Amino acid sequence: MAPTLYDKKPERGDLIEVFRGSYQHWAVYVGDGFVVHLAPPCEGPGQGANSMMSVLTEKALVKKEELWEMVGHDHWEINNSLDEKYEPRPAEVIVRDACALVGQELPYCVVRGNCEHFATELRYGKAESRQVRRAGETVAMAGLAAALGFGAVALAGYLFSGSKKEDKHSDHE
Repeated sequence: MAPTLYDKKPERGDLIEVFRGSYQHWAVYVGDGFVVHLAPPCEGPGQGANSMMSVLTEKALVKKEELWEMVGHDHWEINNSLDEKYEPRPAEVIVRDACALVGQELPYCVVRGNCEHFATELRYGKAESRQVRRAGETVAMAGLAAALGFGAVALAGYLFSGSKKEDKHSDHE
């Protein structure tokens, strides 16, 4: 169940993670019920698979919206988990910088400059996307598994083909 303003109220500068099915959308809470976020043209609450079109866009708009408008019916939570790794910038600086970007169209790249990069750069001064890193690790592990699987199949094929050749050779003697 998604938190409400009555459960845990975000504080200025907090990162908001919105779960949109196969990916997460990120925003920075700037106070009074508003967030600032980097939104590709097709990003919005309830977009589901359509928002995956954001992979194809090269520009995104920095928007200031009410938290509830941006979240829609999706689950969300406050996620400042990188606080363990980086020192957060002062809240007034995060909010000032976020609000100064509102209305600007910025370059967008799902791998190098997405909404999570945008939000973490505002909070920590460092652009980082754990979902991109996790996706990369998954692809790398799948590649390794495929390579190991192929290697095992090739080795087995070599071993079994060698024994058949020996059998054939011994039949001719």
